Amino acid sequence: MEDAGHRVQFLHLPKHCSWLNPIECWFRIPVRRLLNQRSSLASVAAFEERLREFIAYYNQSLAKPFSWQYKGKLLKAS
Repeated sequence: MEDAGHRVQFLHLPKHCSWLNPIECWFRIPVRRLLNQRSSLASVAAFEERLREFIAYYNQSLAKPFSWQYKGKLLKAS
């Protein structure tokens, strides 16, 4: 399963922080871009189509892998 060619890849998240933080940050992007004061969506289907288009655009041009900085070392109290 470590082969990058697999469709599904496992990611072991650090135990010391919330794995939801990167997800919350990502959802903030389409909310700001799609649901602003100038947005006008006629139906749920129109919103779904627009969201799918945004995700395709984001994956094509803006997405980059998330790099965890934590190296597994315990912090020392000073």
